[in-house]
Amino acid sequence: MIRSLYLAGPDVFRPDARARGTEFKALCARFGIEGLYPLDQDVPSALVDPGDQARWIYRANIGLIERADAVLANLDFFRGPEPDSGTCFEVGYAVARGKPVYGYIPEGGTLAQRIRQRHPHAIGPDGVLDAHGWNIEAFGLPLNLMLSVPAPLVVGDAAMVLVQLMRCGETPLPAEMPRASECRIDVAGV
Repeated sequence: MIRSLYLAGPDVFRPDARARGTEFKALCARFGIEGLYPLDQDVPSALVDPGDQARWIYRANIGLIERADAVLANLDFFRGPEPDSGTCFEVGYAVARGKPVYGYIPEGGTLAQRIRQRHPHAIGPDGVLDAHGWNIEAFGLPLNLMLSVPAPLVVGDAAMVLVQLMRCGETPLPAEMPRASECRIDVAGV
């Protein structure tokens, strides 16, 4: 049963990042889960060197992932037709540590379809290669296989993932909610 989730994603870069974290944590609490958000921890004011600050943030986030039972990751495109690279690292780290990872994306479709829809400038004139002539992964998955295979991807948002986890008996459950006898997380594109 999941009692704590590390809340990974590029949301930490939003102008309202702290408020977003508060919303995520409140959403988790409604499902009986403790949300662990990277910005819950402040860089010590004594650390003024950017390199020292970066190392502190890295260690603090790794500590939160270690503390969490699982990871909930926003794997939407960020600054182009791929998810945030830091979030991808956090997903890989959690998978390597044997922690379940659940991701969400805003729309279904294969990676190529999603890129064509949201970043058409990144697609080459033939529609098969990218604008630089490189192959676009064609496994019918919504993201790179290294994210799609280990992490169930839900089309929607964090709340939709939590509802599915609740239905599958993965979260502490309010007494009035029946558990599904058999459950599978509905995955995007698989």
